[in-house]
Amino acid sequence: MTLEATYRQPGCTLDYTPAAAWTAGQVFQLPDGRAAVPANDIASGALGAAQTEGLFTVIKAATQVWLDGAPIWWDHSANAATCIPPLVAGDRDFFLGTAVGDVASAAVSGAVNLNVQPRYIIDYQRDGGDTAVVLTVGTPYIYSRGGSLESGFSLTAEAQKLDWISKRSFTKDSNWILEAVLEVVANADADVGDLNVGVANATHASDADSITESNFFHFDMGADLNLDAESDDGTTEVAATDTEVDWAVGTPIHLVIDGRDPSDIQMYVNGVLVLGSTVFTLAAATGPLKAIVHLEKSSNDSPGVVQLDMLRVRTQE
Repeated sequence: MTLEATYRQPGCTLDYTPAAAWTAGQVFQLPDGRAAVPANDIASGALGAAQTEGLFTVIKAATQVWLDGAPIWWDHSANAATCIPPLVAGDRDFFLGTAVGDVASAAVSGAVNLNVQPRYIIDYQRDGGDTAVVLTVGTPYIYSRGGSLESGFSLTAEAQKLDWISKRSFTKDSNWILEAVLEVVANADADVGDLNVGVANATHASDADSITESNFFHFDMGADLNLDAESDDGTTEVAATDTEVDWAVGTPIHLVIDGRDPSDIQMYVNGVLVLGSTVFTLAAATGPLKAIVHLEKSSNDSPGVVQLDMLRVRTQE
């Protein structure tokens, strides 16, 4: 079998007896869920040693860009590492570690710190946030379903707004990276719904586009399936621009905003850079910034349901 991982520096060695033969350099999942790489071939039923810590060079999924410190999973069926978390049912992918250094899309391999988890300053599944439901009549809702935050409009011909914005904030210059996974479960049936996810200095009662400082992925629900990107720092506004990636109802999508350079923010969809030549900027922003998801509709009886499965921010020196 093709060598999947090569050992780069000392780490923790675990004695293990596999039920099936292991080949040196293959990536396996232990009974406790951790990733492991045997240093030598281990016969079925024989006692051997596997590394569960340390720096490894691993085969990388094609076309993906890895950002330094990003969580990396092992794609079990493809025998390659991926920056896209498991998003579909019936998947055997498992957590591998964190990326060490930025890795370009053309690279065929990348360095991973085995079984090391990223540290986030904001994680909506763990941390506090604020929600404001805005309506005149109707029953729009926003609540947690396990690890998912679900929000939806009611079938009432009234303007409605639902959001979640983190209590904790961060400066624009804190080398931040935002990661999100969300899914449009039910689309609007008219061009009246807007969904935005990203960072902002505040929320708004009816119109995310009126927030003075923001950097968003934008879903124009009920109008088209174009995934847009936009930014506004109070001085320079980049209007919603088609990333040329389409979203689909019922399909989760993985989104990353790399704000390590506030004057040239990079945006990624399912591990692929989008609108690389477009200069999204928060250079003139004063902040501080917060993580936010914002769902709104104008006065119409259109439906719309969105599930947020991940929204988190990490910073670095």
